[in-house]
Amino acid sequence: MPRYTDRSKERVRDAVDFVELVSARTDLRRAGAARYEGLCPFHDERTPSFGIDPVQKVYYCFGCQAAGDLFTFVQESEGVDFTEALEMMAQRTGVELERMHEDPREAERRQRRERLLEILRRTAAYYERVLWESPEAAAAREYLLDARGLSEQALRTFGVGYAPDAWDRVLKASLRGGFSEQELLAAGIVQRAAGRRRLFDRFHGRIMFPLADMRGQVLGFGARALESGDGSRAAAAEGARTAAAAEGASMAAAAEGASMAAAGSAGARAPERQGRGPKYLNTSENEIYHKGEHLYGAHLARAQAAREGRVVLCEGYTDVIAMHQAGLQATVGLMGTALTERQLGELARMASTVLLALDADTAGQEAMVKAHRLAGSRRREMRVVRLPGGGDPAELIQREGPDAMRAAIESSLSFMRFQVERVLALGDLGSAEGRDRVLDALRPLFAQMPQSTLRLDLARTVAGRLELPESLLDGLLRSGGSTTAGGGGGARSPAATVRDGRAARPGGAAPRTTQTPPVRPAPAGRAGGPSLSGRRLVERGFLAMCLASPRAGAQALARLDLREHFSEEAMRAAAAHLRAGHLEDPMSGIDEEDEGGPELRRTLAELVVESGRGRASAAMLEVSELQLQMARLDRAIQAARGEGGGELRELARARASMRQQFDAAQERALAESDGEG
Repeated sequence: MPRYTDRSKERVRDAVDFVELVSARTDLRRAGAARYEGLCPFHDERTPSFGIDPVQKVYYCFGCQAAGDLFTFVQESEGVDFTEALEMMAQRTGVELERMHEDPREAERRQRRERLLEILRRTAAYYERVLWESPEAAAAREYLLDARGLSEQALRTFGVGYAPDAWDRVLKASLRGGFSEQELLAAGIVQRAAGRRRLFDRFHGRIMFPLADMRGQVLGFGARALESGDGSRAAAAEGARTAAAAEGASMAAAAEGASMAAAGSAGARAPERQGRGPKYLNTSENEIYHKGEHLYGAHLARAQAAREGRVVLCEGYTDVIAMHQAGLQATVGLMGTALTERQLGELARMASTVLLALDADTAGQEAMVKAHRLAGSRRREMRVVRLPGGGDPAELIQREGPDAMRAAIESSLSFMRFQVERVLALGDLGSAEGRDRVLDALRPLFAQMPQSTLRLDLARTVAGRLELPESLLDGLLRSGGSTTAGGGGGARSPAATVRDGRAARPGGAAPRTTQTPPVRPAPAGRAGGPSLSGRRLVERGFLAMCLASPRAGAQALARLDLREHFSEEAMRAAAAHLRAGHLEDPMSGIDEEDEGGPELRRTLAELVVESGRGRASAAMLEVSELQLQMARLDRAIQAARGEGGGELRELARARASMRQQFDAAQERALAESDGEG
């Protein structure tokens, strides 16, 4: 892991607008000269308990005790470590980071990765240029702009491009740019012909969708082949490209192209184009691109998803682009894969609610069921967006307009309602046996639902569809055994139950059963976080007052024995840090690599935000110091209790005297406050 100089970290810290950064996650309002507050982005709440200091660039939640500086905020929001957070903010602000003590092997790996990313960036820019400037891409432009109804602005936002049909354009340009064949292979933009040493471009005659990570770095490509039905001129343009390529190629190049093809490709056309290859082709798994780890458009959607608290998941690339074009920017897409745990983690970091707007076909519906199963261990709400008339989001927007898609999102179903309605739709409701199979499929779904208005409403729906009294239905749904003959087998998924039951024939083989993993209850959320002890409140209050009045605070800290006056190690470390000359700039001088660095940063953030809550004054600082002194005496009295003798009496007298001083100081502070008011 690379280490960066402290100067680099401070330059990044100075460059970040912390209010803007946090506002992407929650709405903030000014609550003082150096304080903003809003709803906490880290736990559910209705009354704002989350505050930030825009100058020190720290945050603290008085509800769940989440705290830290701007780097901690990025770490918690994006699910990255400190180094990744620093690099993300450096990239965002344009600050160049200076490395220190970098291991030679680590430096070599970093430099290699940077070169591969540069290859991919250059290639993506080339494909985009071809799409908009080359006559060869006319059919692709027609398909995207006319057939799919996408705007040039939206397509440029996503960097959509076109790979020409020639077999070595990217290869030759990259070699001229100083990159090696081995690097081009590692980046996944070229490949080697079977049994041949000759390299050729991996993508040809395809619409190119750059696949990027959360930071917007291109990692690979998704490529869609043009077909004869894609636009009225697509077939003619394809033929013109083939003829031009064959005419311009030399005999040797044509022969080489033919030898590399699986079954004889003509001219300089790409080997893979014989037989046209698959409709969709992605970058192969490599050291940069890992299938199933990322979501299409996540770098463009995450800010809006954070503001809305929800993210929409689609399947296709053009679905995502169409949604963004329609103003629904909190939308991401699967990168041609089934939903994975890693992708679900990306969704969970983006928003608390995931809306599944997958295709209405069987595969899309099964994907929704899998998504919910994967989400079982995460505190995230899954909802299903039903697309009127089937199809996909891009088709709905093109057919009925953006408002139709917005309406579908706003009328999304809870996942349980979707499941129940899906079982009813798949079931055979025309026979007693079919209705029994539907009940078998519904029973595990209702077992997962607590008593609620949703459960009652769904039960009424089922009773009406099955033509059963509600009182009888409740007993049937609660019964433990299967209502169908031979139902004592393994646990079955609801969809499998109704499908297999519908397909079963008398006397035929028993339908195949599918094991369903046990339902695990969702982990309890931290509704309000741990309560603070009285000791911590007193110690925090004193240090916050020292920060609010740095000059007087330095004198007060100097009078204290830190070990005696601070019972918590975290507060003691913070007091030592502040006393060491950091009252004016509390977040400076923290060693991020030190084991206690993150905890110190969190505690100091808490103190800075606390210091901005009230009005600072010498009188209030005195009150806080006397509270701290009394707390120390209380601990000493507690330790001496039971032993009796003069020590306990002496401590009690000191406590009484201290109490008198405290009462007098508090009266002065109140009088001072009334005078200012």
